[in-house]
Amino acid sequence: MSRSPVNPAAGCPHIMAQFINPLAAHISTVKRRLIIIGATLLAALIATFSFSADMVAWLNRPFPNQLVFYGPTEALFASIKVSFLSAVIVSLPVIFYQFWKFVEPALLQKEQRWAIPLFLLAGGLFILGLVFCNLVILPLVIDFFVSFGMDRDITPQLSVGTYIDFNVKFLLIFGCAFELPLALTLLAVAGVLTAKQLAQYRKHAIMAALIISAIVTPDATLFTMLLMAVPMMVLYEIGILGAWMFGRGKDGNGGIDLPLDPDLPIGTAGTRMR
Repeated sequence: MSRSPVNPAAGCPHIMAQFINPLAAHISTVKRRLIIIGATLLAALIATFSFSADMVAWLNRPFPNQLVFYGPTEALFASIKVSFLSAVIVSLPVIFYQFWKFVEPALLQKEQRWAIPLFLLAGGLFILGLVFCNLVILPLVIDFFVSFGMDRDITPQLSVGTYIDFNVKFLLIFGCAFELPLALTLLAVAGVLTAKQLAQYRKHAIMAALIISAIVTPDATLFTMLLMAVPMMVLYEIGILGAWMFGRGKDGNGGIDLPLDPDLPIGTAGTRMR
């Protein structure tokens, strides 16, 4: 009795559906969470815009004179930029929560206990960077440049658009830079780097800090470069300390345990078995 030939393509639609359906579900989830984040940012932007005049006045503290504007829309866009930065800060809990709910299904229970404290720590470090920049760095920078011009009998008259751009760039740069110790510590916890390796590459880190400062600072003067590079070097040293306290040794032991159990079985196509 002869058998009918098996068509290899007969199971292709079923196999393709196994890959396409989860991908479509992930894309839909990402779109939904991005919409929630966007709506939150928009609502926060509208709410904080009513306080934009107070925020501009607060940022204007280091500058002794009144800000001016040279274009019809310059004051409006400056207010929007300040309001957007405030909206991002206000929306951080929602942003972190949406990111957490997206990655939560892929995490083990042990990993989930680590995620929320890490999110809170990352948000706290970002805000700490903003506060440090506003209270310490920006007054020094603005006073230096204003005094430099006044010593040469030049009257300072800053436009609100240029001034707010200068402030917002510095704030965002320092907010992101303050995440460096956490990033280095996590790399050490994961076993990617060790405190000894970070210490060995200290000279390279100093050079990288100077190069990054020259690229990301709003102007290219040596003074602003050092004001950016020196805190980054200090943050790098804090990262080395965190790597030494919580990181793994060369043999993978010591420090604290990774959230991911290395003995966890691996299923088909790398799917982790719970």
